[in-house]
Amino acid sequence: MQYRPLGQSGINASTIALGTWVLGGGTPWGDNPDDAQSIRLIQTALDLGINLIDTAPAYGWGRSETVVGKAVKGRREQALIATKCGLWWEDARGSYFADLDGKAMHRSLRPDTLQLEIDNSLRRLHTDYVDLYQVHWPAMAPDKTPVADSMACLLKFQEQGKIRHIGVSNVTPDELQEFLGCGAIVSHQLRYSMLCREAEQEILPLCAQHQMATLTYMSLEQGLLTGKVGMERVFRADEFRSNEAWNPWFTPANRRRVLDVLANWRELLVKYDCTLSQLAIAWTAAQPGVTHVLCGTRTLSQLADNAKAGGLALEAADMRRMRADVVALGEPV
Repeated sequence: MQYRPLGQSGINASTIALGTWVLGGGTPWGDNPDDAQSIRLIQTALDLGINLIDTAPAYGWGRSETVVGKAVKGRREQALIATKCGLWWEDARGSYFADLDGKAMHRSLRPDTLQLEIDNSLRRLHTDYVDLYQVHWPAMAPDKTPVADSMACLLKFQEQGKIRHIGVSNVTPDELQEFLGCGAIVSHQLRYSMLCREAEQEILPLCAQHQMATLTYMSLEQGLLTGKVGMERVFRADEFRSNEAWNPWFTPANRRRVLDVLANWRELLVKYDCTLSQLAIAWTAAQPGVTHVLCGTRTLSQLADNAKAGGLALEAADMRRMRADVVALGEPV
């Protein structure tokens, strides 16, 4: 496993990080995970050298955080816990964002809800501090708390020792600049993969300019880039992979095009003695501005596969070839 600085925090975090959204369960994931197995998975990740564990209150309405807390009990010093704030479902404070599993989520970066969130997260995680506390989504109208007010609250948590460092997620370049103007931000969590490269235009260069860490999510495109989601796979209507607005690459026509590209990389799998998952993760981790790749997983075998990508170095010519192949795909049809 390789380790890279988590921005200017002074912390070295594993290049491959464990994302735990799926461990929260819920209808969109299509199953109800076994918490005991999830705990073993997180503990195995630590054994494999993955020290950055990313979670959030909204993942299973606190379930993911609770599982992470149980998993790192007795091993807290080995884990870098990254959780989030800003998605609120306890009442109508904030601005309505979306419905999920029967609950209405609101974006809220109000100091009063932030205070409740940090205390709830610390309780669920069974810890007295969080290593990286990330704004899950920026505030929005009509209840759009000024960034300065939200940051003042987060900086207070930092002074109190409840959080070590502050990060953001899903922000625009302008929003990132506004956060940076109010205090130290060490990281940005963003969607990025070889099929979703918009972040290369502005946000990744901006993060690099400010020496910020980047935590990319959906870098395996919810399993599509593993090559294991074949044409015969049918998804339920309420699964994320059935939502064309969220991920249009899963429609049959687009999925066929992606699978054809992956099939052309067989010699690369032989050359590097790796899987398609490892190839895609290693490519992502090597791109300019990318420092850490979040990988969600359901099984120990998937976890082991992802972890090995942390030690895989691809030659520049092969990375250029892979980029040319995915660029030639164009946009989803």
